Amino acid sequence: MRILRLVAILLAGLALTIPARASDLDKEARWAGQIVDSLLDGEAIYLNDGRAEFLALETASGDAGLGKAAIVMHGTGVHPNWPTVVQPLRVGLTQSGWHTLSIQMPVLANEAEHAEYAGIYDWVPGRINAAIDYLRDKGFSKVVLVAHSQGSTMAAFYLSQAHQPVDGFVAIGMSGGLPGGPMDTLAQLPLLKEPILDLYGSDDLPEVVASAPERASQAAKAGGDYTQLRVEGADHFFDGEETELLSSVNAWLDRRF
Repeated sequence: MRILRLVAILLAGLALTIPARASDLDKEARWAGQIVDSLLDGEAIYLNDGRAEFLALETASGDAGLGKAAIVMHGTGVHPNWPTVVQPLRVGLTQSGWHTLSIQMPVLANEAEHAEYAGIYDWVPGRINAAIDYLRDKGFSKVVLVAHSQGSTMAAFYLSQAHQPVDGFVAIGMSGGLPGGPMDTLAQLPLLKEPILDLYGSDDLPEVVASAPERASQAAKAGGDYTQLRVEGADHFFDGEETELLSSVNAWLDRRF
């Protein structure tokens, strides 16, 4: 763990020198074109983050009267209908009364290094705010963030600063991030007041598994409602474990809402 942390610190030095960048809107447009043409569940809509329009996939629950909505956030460089984790959740949660809104997060070109994403984190709040505003305007009284991989890092960044109220945060495959910048999840966790589910697999990415004890320790400093759950046999994308993924998220949500 110490070696991994040292590597992370060295990478953080690189991250801090990376200038602010824009999301790759051309890549977003290509993703959107592919998704809209093949969408089977839900409706494609466009929201505006104050800089640009971005794609969101809205999927209604069977019981809109419950007033519950989940904003689903994907991981590095992909899209709001990604077949692993994201699509199973955005569709599956609707069977438990959750209206879902899966949003396109800011992305970089395929060849971008992980640490370079620090340069687009100032795009994150606008996207989440636009999604929350949309759902609140539709009358949803409970709104939670359900995020995978770097989407979890982005959500933690959003929740660690001034933000619109949300009722919970489900983090799937969340790592400790990179120290010293906007991707420093370990430093941000003590600032989060919302109920948190920190869900990961026993065969997850090394940085996710190795940082699990420190994530729990840091989150405990907030003194709030924090649950860490390890799913045996699951990898970072819960391949073949979609049922366990959905049931774990649903069980945590059902105990609180």
